[in-house]
Amino acid sequence: MKKIRVLIVEDSLVVRELLKHIIGSDPRFEIVAAVESAEEAIRLLDSTRPDVISLDIRLPGMNGLDATLHIMQQRPTPIVVVAANVDDDELNITMNALRAGALSVVEKPVGVTNVAFEAMAAKLCTQLVIMSQVKVVRQGGNRGLSFGTVAEPQPAPKAAGRGGYSMVGLVASTGGPQALVQLLSGLDGFRLPILLVQHITASFLDGFVSWLSGVTPFKVKIAEMGEVPRPGHVYLAPADRHLAVHHGQVLITDAPTQYSQRPSGSVLFASMAKDFGPRGIGVLLTGMGVDGSDGLKAMRDAGAYTIAEHESTCVVYGMPGAAAKLGAPREMLPLPGIATRLRQLTLEEGEP
Repeated sequence: MKKIRVLIVEDSLVVRELLKHIIGSDPRFEIVAAVESAEEAIRLLDSTRPDVISLDIRLPGMNGLDATLHIMQQRPTPIVVVAANVDDDELNITMNALRAGALSVVEKPVGVTNVAFEAMAAKLCTQLVIMSQVKVVRQGGNRGLSFGTVAEPQPAPKAAGRGGYSMVGLVASTGGPQALVQLLSGLDGFRLPILLVQHITASFLDGFVSWLSGVTPFKVKIAEMGEVPRPGHVYLAPADRHLAVHHGQVLITDAPTQYSQRPSGSVLFASMAKDFGPRGIGVLLTGMGVDGSDGLKAMRDAGAYTIAEHESTCVVYGMPGAAAKLGAPREMLPLPGIATRLRQLTLEEGEP
């Protein structure tokens, strides 16, 4: 079996050697280089031809965000950010690296004597394997995250007998942070509460909430049991807990994983199908795997309005593609068109 070629970028000698030990001990990988700066990594891209890059964020000279931007313009390569959640500055760089095109973020493994070492090492290797399979595309210098010209959206279809909508369920995985920023930024003043499942490393969840609140027009918070979602707010699933809704209130559960995920988008969507029926809206964005697809189908069967991101703008088409095969979405829309459609769907009688 062909080995996965890995380029390690880490300025700390101790951590770099630790990463070399972890990755080099896994027979699935070949380390093509381990360097201390982004500048050196960029110089080696063409000669080493890595399948995936393990990238530190706080680097001497060019930081991880700028490195991501450069790599995605020069030689697009899957990037896994390996970062320590140490302060706001590092966290901001990490989140913006995801927005710029990095595929996932994992926590830096601690020393081999730490009880968490084996689990952290295994997660790093798993992410490198998964992300090495993603086909990334060249990104332009404009990181406003527009994806080119999108056809003018047509008027939203009317469903006979349908009342007003009550809530939006939003699910994303790989490529989600950049997609969420673009979508939510187009919904300033949006009238419905939004429940969100985003697959992300638990240790970065609090920072992800703060970051998303700062770059979108919404107040973003981790959902709490029993609260009633309010317009203008995004309620994010807690770490390692399912997010659902019951009688219009937030329900947090530790039920078994679905599709190896907890939180699971399928759990959220299925609960919305039961609780809201035709008054719900479900949106499934970019992501690897099939999570959310059957839940979105349950929403459509219950009369809800269901949307999946079109393949043309997905970083990874796995989840939306799985939903499409089930006939779950009423519409497949490019990312820039989803906010427009949500606005159309929620216009009240007599509004322009």
